Amino acid sequence: MSEKYPEQLSYLRKPDESEVPPELQELFDKTTDAMMENWGFINNLFRVLPLNARQYKGFLDFKDSLFNERFCYLSNIEKEMIGLVVSSTNGCTYCLTTHGDYLRGMTGDPVWVDKLCYNYRSAELTARQRALCDFAYFLTAYPREITSEWVDKLRDVGLNDHEILEASYVVGFFNYTNRWVAVIDPKPNDGHYSHNREVSKGGTTS
Repeated sequence: MSEKYPEQLSYLRKPDESEVPPELQELFDKTTDAMMENWGFINNLFRVLPLNARQYKGFLDFKDSLFNERFCYLSNIEKEMIGLVVSSTNGCTYCLTTHGDYLRGMTGDPVWVDKLCYNYRSAELTARQRALCDFAYFLTAYPREITSEWVDKLRDVGLNDHEILEASYVVGFFNYTNRWVAVIDPKPNDGHYSHNREVSKGGTTS
């Protein structure tokens, strides 16, 4: 086994670098190098997914299409908020741990983020945020009961159709991620639990 993947971090076997196309390993290294630079540790999931290298590349591309603010519609704070509601509804500890860390870093408000993780209804939310959270919860818990009324509810708080479609993609993305994360059961990094816990005076949840 390659030294790039020295630990057993999920139910599945460790990736073998010899099975990863070199151009993809170079891309994966850039991803993990950025994590080391920003956090000082590598999200364990990104040491598991190279097992199926081309599908992992597809996951990264999908994620980038939703979270690259150069061509997206919702703010990343709104999208991470949606992700926490979905992950809390599904009981996905790994995604709550990692994305809670991301959102704490974005907002500087760890208390608000913890409330989203525990029960979003207890968090202080704008009308727009509450509509997005309600939508994320309902679409996750009751997908067969979604009707066009939800589009009207989101429009009523000012979301346009680009934003509504993107919100739907984000709900779907986190449900997709929660499902296979539940199967492979990656170990959350200890660092994510304590990271970005400092309260920022300039923090914003908008």
